[in-house]
Amino acid sequence: MGTKKSFVLRIDPEVSNALERWAADEFRSMNGQIEYILHQALKKANRLPAKTKKIDHPNSKSDPTA
Repeated sequence: MGTKKSFVLRIDPEVSNALERWAADEFRSMNGQIEYILHQALKKANRLPAKTKKIDHPNSKSDPTA
């Protein structure tokens, strides 16, 4: 994984408190929880960049002669 970009986030105190509790419940930092939520939202919206290569499992059934 490359370097991460940092930025300032202004957030309502009630939302911040709720995020802190949620993060603690899932054993993450608040920053990690925000990153996780954003990643899940991007994935759901099909907004993540495509993977460069798919590696087939050695036991996959993709070869019809196997």
